Amino acid sequence: MKCTILHEGKGRMRVHVEKVRMTLHRADVLEAYLNHNDAIVHAAVYERTGDVVITYTGKRTAAIAILAGYKFDVAEYDALVTSADSRRLNREYQDKMFDLVAGRCLRKLFLPAPIDAAYTVFRSIRFLWKGVRCVLSRRLEVEVLDALSIGVSILRSDFATAGSVMFLLNLGSLLEEWTRKKSLDDLARSMALNVDKVWVRSQGTEVLVPLTKVRSGDEVVVRSGNMIPLDGTVLEGEAMVNQAALTGESMPVRKAEGSTLYAGTVVEEGECVFIAKAEGGSNRYDKIVSMIEESEKLKSSTENRALALADKLVPWCLGATGVTYLLTRNVTRAISCLMVDFSCALKLSMPLAVLSAMRECGSYHITVKGGKYLEALSQADTIVFDKTGTLTRATPQVVDVVPFSGCNEREVLQLAACLEEHFPHSMANAVVRAAKEHGISHEEMHSEVEYIVAHGIASRVGGERVVIGSHHFVFEDEKCIVPADEQAKFDALKPEHSHLYMAASGQLVGVICISDPLRPEAAAVLNGLRALGIRNTVMMTGDSERTAAAIAKQVGVDRFFAEVLPEDKANFVQQAKAEGHTVVMIGDGINDSPALSAADIGIAINSGAAIAREIADVTIKADSLEELVALKAIANSLQKRVHANYRFVLTFNSALIALGALGILQPASSAMLHNLSTIGISLKSMTNLLPENKAPQLKA
Repeated sequence: MKCTILHEGKGRMRVHVEKVRMTLHRADVLEAYLNHNDAIVHAAVYERTGDVVITYTGKRTAAIAILAGYKFDVAEYDALVTSADSRRLNREYQDKMFDLVAGRCLRKLFLPAPIDAAYTVFRSIRFLWKGVRCVLSRRLEVEVLDALSIGVSILRSDFATAGSVMFLLNLGSLLEEWTRKKSLDDLARSMALNVDKVWVRSQGTEVLVPLTKVRSGDEVVVRSGNMIPLDGTVLEGEAMVNQAALTGESMPVRKAEGSTLYAGTVVEEGECVFIAKAEGGSNRYDKIVSMIEESEKLKSSTENRALALADKLVPWCLGATGVTYLLTRNVTRAISCLMVDFSCALKLSMPLAVLSAMRECGSYHITVKGGKYLEALSQADTIVFDKTGTLTRATPQVVDVVPFSGCNEREVLQLAACLEEHFPHSMANAVVRAAKEHGISHEEMHSEVEYIVAHGIASRVGGERVVIGSHHFVFEDEKCIVPADEQAKFDALKPEHSHLYMAASGQLVGVICISDPLRPEAAAVLNGLRALGIRNTVMMTGDSERTAAAIAKQVGVDRFFAEVLPEDKANFVQQAKAEGHTVVMIGDGINDSPALSAADIGIAINSGAAIAREIADVTIKADSLEELVALKAIANSLQKRVHANYRFVLTFNSALIALGALGILQPASSAMLHNLSTIGISLKSMTNLLPENKAPQLKA
């Protein structure tokens, strides 16, 4: 792509694309391509001018190379684009807005008064029918107020007022619809940028590929703890699948050859190969939108109270109108009161505030599944941390491989990586990464892999049972032994490291030593959470008491528990809730799933197990735990904004009713001010809650 740099600053550049007609589709593809690049923080493409604005990290030359290397009209890039087109959406509503305003002006300038009056009466039928339908169904809603104000104006032959009211109602409705759809689209797009990777079977081997690269007919492999990424049909294997996200039923469903699998469900046990029914990028946006729409049903109690009050206030508006007419005998004043209602602003601004907060969370790589969880988070006083991959680094490092039983380091690491690569966890990722760094290929050498939650992995290689996992699993559950002549080497293993033990045919063959250092920001994050209302901090881990105590001291948690099982974490959460605490649980593994489900707010690390992400109410990318502080700050600020919106709507609209009753405001003015205030508070609700998109400063 040939382009000219118009101007640039540190980490930011604006360029103009040369010699290419920038269509809506081309702009979308280019923007998606740039935003999927790790070196690009954010990219925006302006199709009318052909300009591109990028914010990038790293070297300037790398950003230029990305732009220069792009080619238009490459079919491969189309999969990166979501199915909804925000540019087309904006263009559509811009045209509607122009048609509405232009039509209004042309009628006022050129249409004779009698014809204009007849046209006004014709247009009023739609509004009048909505009001009548509400009355017939015994509902007193805002449509009744609109119908009365328009109907009374027409009966008084005040066609100008009736026309102005309908124009303002149409304008307000159009802006509200546009605002809402754009907010929903922005949120969905920010969430759709997360590109998952899946295992695809090709020519007898398994290849890890981005979801967007998956095509219809590809053979996709899913194992215990993995989310099923696409709809498909089971080709081979057998699995128990949790379909709670689809059906609400918590009991897993058996899936065998010929069974239908659904995207978004999770494998609890077993493994299978299925044939994908659709391409990886084709339905991703639609599924995300569906999730968001479902999440909107999870409204907070504050939202629900405000929305319930909005409906309850309609009779009071009618009452104020009636009282005004009885006291003044002035129809104009009464109509001015009818022009004002509380429900529009309350019913639009509250959901928009939540959607905007969810979108802002997305800018911090946080996905929230509903407004109720943000409200619960604002009230949370207790947070429970898993240790490995949460308080400690998400990328632990293999520091040593100690072979036993005549094996060498390369053999131990190769077999370990072969087993661990199928189960996403920070420790497993460390093993796979170490094998890659040492140039060790680890093609499939084993039969079916069995994952034992909170313990380890078992399989068969060359007819031998091979296990890898914790000390408890390998030596106590599996009854494996250390070769007698190598006991001294075993005893010399450094205690400061975490250990993965691997055995074959009941005998230890290797120990992988992993350094799992504490995240440098962990202590400051806990202090930041305390400043935002968290009173109790707890760490739970399967590590030894000695290791857990050392980590707990460094990070500064209030309490810690060592050598815990998954059910122990869940029991603690349930007990804390029973004592009246609002509990947050954060973890990344399959073993954290029961506690995530039991907590008031379950937070999963995005790089962890799929079943944990599915069960959790919130997922975070967790490049830094500072994201937790941002999440808590956004939740607290959202509640303040919701209450502020609530107070403003009640105060401002009450003032409009009073001014209308006193004759200070005419009907058209009341309608205009009411609609402008609704749009204004809605736009305000869409702004960021944290200033300059920055989390609160942390202090160690």
